[in-house]
Amino acid sequence: MKEQFRQLFQQFAVRRYWIQQLVVTAFAAAVAWQVGDIVLKNGGVVAAIVASLTVRSSLHKSTREGLAQIVGSTVGAGAALAALHFFGLGVITVGITVLISLVAARVLHLGEVATINVPVTALIVIGPGANEINASNRLISTIVGALIAIAASTFAHPKTPAGRTIDRIGSLTDRCSVLMVQMAEGLVEDYSLDRSGRWLARARLLVEEIPSIRNQAVEARAFAKWLPPSRSERAEILYLRGIALEHTIIQVRATARTLYDVRLYGGVSLGLSQALGSLLSSVSYALSVSAEEFRFNPYKGVKDPLTSEIRSLANSLTRRIMDEGARDREVLPTAQLARLMAVISSVLIIADSMDQSSPSIYQVPTPLGSTGQQILTVSPLEQARTWQTRAYRLLPGPVRKLIDLIAKY
Repeated sequence: MKEQFRQLFQQFAVRRYWIQQLVVTAFAAAVAWQVGDIVLKNGGVVAAIVASLTVRSSLHKSTREGLAQIVGSTVGAGAALAALHFFGLGVITVGITVLISLVAARVLHLGEVATINVPVTALIVIGPGANEINASNRLISTIVGALIAIAASTFAHPKTPAGRTIDRIGSLTDRCSVLMVQMAEGLVEDYSLDRSGRWLARARLLVEEIPSIRNQAVEARAFAKWLPPSRSERAEILYLRGIALEHTIIQVRATARTLYDVRLYGGVSLGLSQALGSLLSSVSYALSVSAEEFRFNPYKGVKDPLTSEIRSLANSLTRRIMDEGARDREVLPTAQLARLMAVISSVLIIADSMDQSSPSIYQVPTPLGSTGQQILTVSPLEQARTWQTRAYRLLPGPVRKLIDLIAKY
């Protein structure tokens, strides 16, 4: 019996973050229902629905999504009331409401999540029995639900955005290390094509995690803007570490793909294969140590001896490959030589990414995450300036000159 309880507890323990988010969402919906009924008669249903749609895993996301929900729902509700006035409640009103809500979400750059939620909320606002008063009350309930969701999201995750970024980077660095050591062991044992295919499949799964790293690092950096300067500087360090890990993951996949091609086209001598395996093993060890030290002190760089050893081994192996290729092209064809050099090039890029010595990490601008995952992908101030410029261009010439003259004074 005690063992069964232990196993049951373990099932909950490994899912604690997920369970916490479920409990917080349910709590936010219940509170929104109660508050909505207190503020307005029968306002709890709409408030609870909006709260359930808006609670996210962080305060930053919930704030942006709540604002997007309110702005988009206001536009959708306005369109719905106009359609109700002219067409009454029916299929035309519903179609117009959804169409205008989707267009508004797109024009206002509200993001993928809000683009889905806004039409849903707008339809709730103009539900059965809709008129100007009921629609206004439901819109107020929407605001109540969004505000409660924003407040509740503070407790939706036990860690700060920076803490989640550290966990994510550490976990993915470990996964890269494990895959590299698997490839190293396979090279020593003269791996098969099927085995290299499994490496490539795992590497592709790692690449799919890149948007989550980017979005989490961007969230940590945006959240830190409201904190003391030291926190903001630390968030910038985490952001650059996330970019460096992104480069590492790309090169791990490139290595897996190249090893697949090496085996596909006949392989290389066992001696070269084992030497390459030794190089990948050193990379795996460096990644493992890097992940451990990063969790202990995430704002400290990687030790130089780790990456220096990788570069030294890579240079030695490069000379050996060139010598063997020059001696006998039949033993090491030019195409295979190029593939082996590609693996070494990927390893050197990983070393540069670990100690962040490459200017490509901190000098080349990086997009702020996947636009499909962002909410309010363009800031309201920037959108206002854009629309102001467009409106100004539509004005007649004399009016524009008058405005320019007034602006000078």
